[in-house]
Amino acid sequence: MSDIFDKIIDGSIPSYKVYEDDNVLAFLDLTQATPGHTLVVPKKHVADIFEYDDELAAQVLGVLPKIAQAIKASDERIVGLNIINNNGEYAGQSVFHSHFHLLPRYEDDGFDIPVLDHTDDMTEQIYQARAQKIADQFKKD
Repeated sequence: MSDIFDKIIDGSIPSYKVYEDDNVLAFLDLTQATPGHTLVVPKKHVADIFEYDDELAAQVLGVLPKIAQAIKASDERIVGLNIINNNGEYAGQSVFHSHFHLLPRYEDDGFDIPVLDHTDDMTEQIYQARAQKIADQFKKD
């Protein structure tokens, strides 16, 4: 089944392309949360980051700095940039074709990304246990 990004990639839906190579397409997000808001998508259909292999990761993540630098250079008012990647419905993903949002930031742009702070709920033991559970996953390779 084809999603909206597959249709943009194959040209059946027009887009405002800013970058393209054999593996990646970047185009303006129609929502423009901030001016220059760009989506970066792999041309290979994968639902989310969990489906990436090393080769796809290198292809997609390897061009993020180049695209971010071009966005920043396009407007001297840009003072920062957020890179956002939602993976799965509960993480806020709404199109199930992997994509990265590059959001240029401007002084007083009014765009707010809330960050929850659970520091008060943490202990040394909880940090150690969580870190160990993640680190143990690399031993399975």
